[in-house]
Amino acid sequence: MKKYTLIGEKNLPESELEIEVEISYEILAKHRAQAIKKISNTASIPGFRTGHVPENILVSKVGELAILEEAAHEAIESALPEILTERKISILGEPNISITKLAPQNPLVFKISFSIVPEVKLPDYKKIASKENSKKSEEISVTEKEVDEFVENIRKGFVKSTAPKPGEEIQEKDLPEVNLEFVKKLGDFKTVEDFRSKIRENLHLEKTGKAREKKRLVTAEAVLNEVEVNVPKALIESEIAKMLARFHDDITRMGMKMEDYLKHVKKSEDDMRKEWRPDAEKRGKLQLVWNAIAQQEKIFALKEAVEEEVKHILEHHKDADPLRANAYITMMLTNEKVFEFLESQK
Repeated sequence: MKKYTLIGEKNLPESELEIEVEISYEILAKHRAQAIKKISNTASIPGFRTGHVPENILVSKVGELAILEEAAHEAIESALPEILTERKISILGEPNISITKLAPQNPLVFKISFSIVPEVKLPDYKKIASKENSKKSEEISVTEKEVDEFVENIRKGFVKSTAPKPGEEIQEKDLPEVNLEFVKKLGDFKTVEDFRSKIRENLHLEKTGKAREKKRLVTAEAVLNEVEVNVPKALIESEIAKMLARFHDDITRMGMKMEDYLKHVKKSEDDMRKEWRPDAEKRGKLQLVWNAIAQQEKIFALKEAVEEEVKHILEHHKDADPLRANAYITMMLTNEKVFEFLESQK
């Protein structure tokens, strides 16, 4: 038996959809027993053990309407997967449900509104990526001056870490001589030139990584410029939440409190949300497009790689939600594969 009847459907702004649904009283009544059991497991009634309250006593204490409301929630939860599957709807975030009609011996009527994954009409992303890849990249080199500056920072850092008094001013005469004895304190280096060579290699790797990231952003921008899509509100809010969480972590690592920082810059969290919204919308758009490319090209993250990364996160963040961690890592690894796919276009 079908669990629901569709009454109406309408599109809302920002890629949201509202559906009005009716569930017959016959179906609703089938959830009464489960509703009573659920309420009984949480109700505290003198003289009875939790979960063992007779139905007539429970109804007299909490009221018939409370039983009906719980049965309604059970019926909605049961019908929701069927509604989404039959309507072929992919949603973002949690749906917002509001009951509009609920009375004994009557059908249940409710509205569901949710952000839906919009259709993304992809441009010729292979051609766009190929064009960007064909552009000459700037030559990456590391100068001796850059190596000298890095060595200088290491010398200063070494003195700071061994100084008897924190904050002590460092003089040139205090800096250690860069000789074999000094570099061996820093690592397994055979000569001073070996030490400088390793620094040169690391600086080159760092520059190469930054150049690759810059090129990726240019390619992503070129693809996004050819796509028109309404980014759902839920996705924008999700991106803003991520940005706030990262910023909060950065502030905490600096030894500050978020509320103190906001007072210092004379802003509220809402001010920051408004400022970051355009960037969050662009990030959301990028994710929609990258998801569409991944689906089109059958690109996916390897299960083993996802499990390994999730395990690493849970080891270092005991309070992390495993499901959220899995979704986040899957998204990040899939995005990386999409970038690699675009980089391979010639």
